[in-house]
Amino acid sequence: MNYEVLGLVTLVLLWIAWAVVIERRHRRPEELGRLPPGPRWWPVVGNIFQLDRTPHKSFVKLAQTHGPIMTLWLGSMSTVVISSHEVAREMFKNHDMVLAGRKIYEAMKGEQSNEGSLITAQYGPHWRMLRRLCTTEFFVTSRLDAMQGVRARCIDRMVNFIDDASAHGTSPVDVGRFFFLMSFNLIGNLMFSKDLLDPKSERGAKFFFHAGKVMELAGKPNVADFLPVLRWIDPQGIRRKTQFHVERAFEIAGGFIKERTESTKNEQKVVETNDKKDEREDFLDVLLEFRGNGVEEPSKFSSRTINVIVFEMFTAGTDTTTSTLEWAMAELLHNPKTLNKVQSELRRTVGPNKKLDESDIENLPYLKAVIKETLRLHPPLPFLVPHMAMDSCKMLGYYIPKETQILVNVWAIGRDPKTWENPLEFKPERFLGPNMVDFKGHNFEFIPFGSGRRMCPAVPLASRVLPLALGSLLLSFDWVLAEGLMPDDMDMTERMGITLRKAVPLKVLPIPFKGHH
Repeated sequence: MNYEVLGLVTLVLLWIAWAVVIERRHRRPEELGRLPPGPRWWPVVGNIFQLDRTPHKSFVKLAQTHGPIMTLWLGSMSTVVISSHEVAREMFKNHDMVLAGRKIYEAMKGEQSNEGSLITAQYGPHWRMLRRLCTTEFFVTSRLDAMQGVRARCIDRMVNFIDDASAHGTSPVDVGRFFFLMSFNLIGNLMFSKDLLDPKSERGAKFFFHAGKVMELAGKPNVADFLPVLRWIDPQGIRRKTQFHVERAFEIAGGFIKERTESTKNEQKVVETNDKKDEREDFLDVLLEFRGNGVEEPSKFSSRTINVIVFEMFTAGTDTTTSTLEWAMAELLHNPKTLNKVQSELRRTVGPNKKLDESDIENLPYLKAVIKETLRLHPPLPFLVPHMAMDSCKMLGYYIPKETQILVNVWAIGRDPKTWENPLEFKPERFLGPNMVDFKGHNFEFIPFGSGRRMCPAVPLASRVLPLALGSLLLSFDWVLAEGLMPDDMDMTERMGITLRKAVPLKVLPIPFKGHH
């Protein structure tokens, strides 16, 4: 009750103070240049009440009136929303560095700094060192090739789990759950060389629980992000609960790190060649063996920094992979002709009684087109990770003040009727042909992983895992909608969390394919 009274008094005071502050803020930019256009805002709340539970769609409607670059106020947070590939090109080509900052939400803020976080660290020497580590150690071709067997084992286990579930009767399976478990185990193997969700691993199950809670909390709208004066109150308890689960996960990961450190001291590894070293090392070895220059880089990583990097790999890698794969399955079941076409390609190319191998993917253009079309319609992060202006700048004649949040609505860009013919139709054929666009950050009409300096560094891994996981399930099983549901009657609505997931989880009956064992 005390919190309610305090909150009410605070809001009344804010209503007055905020209007005065914003009035001053608006006057100063006008002297320097015009802000991008946008809808009228209310004191304190800004434009929040013009958004619904699917803000990416609300932004599309507002952009139809105010244009592909517009200013909104989310509470006191100045936000520029970009909704076209032309403006996205201008941002990433000509203003990439100044707009490479990160807007840090309350749920992301720990007791420590953002040291060790590739996602939330501000652009600078520390971030560049982490990025270099990703591109030269984690996601470099030689290491990805060496870990091909790890990916295959994790996906095989997923197929076997579904096979077991289908053998126990006619109950439909929640495919999103199996995709999530596979992704989580895959990251566990890349980081620790362990199946964290092994029935024998109690610590793995606890880590899974706490990581899941963090992702759930981080996806909730937090009033403290929009009204900074409420940060110290944390009225929804989101920051407090998030940090509780982060710390518990850190304790578990810290146990794995300690064991590895002790075992490295006790065992002298025999390394004959660099190639063999790559095969034997997982990501944790790379982090423990890192040695920096001690000036712009740490001489070695603290256990806290290693914890942050490890935890971020799990949170960034599992939800995005799960979202994309669940949407791909949903779209295929919603479009039976497309499902038949991709299964025919798989079964013809791979052959009977054989498993899908990564080397087969190059000979499966339609499967790859299905993945691209899924990412076009359902980018896992509809606004990417929010950017921030590190300094004031001018873009397309408009003034962008320092610390403005920049949201690139890649969901809108992927469905823009000026770029895509019949944009709402799931049509993988649009990605067939030699000159088709790709998601590597150079074709701005299709940037589900972003572009420029802050583009997702794990694209080389995702481009291997997504077709292999989806293709393995399509090759191994025929899929039937549960309870006589017809494809046209499927619920294809979205819900916002950390990623853009299906509002209703996809539950289907897997029927083992007779030509595949």
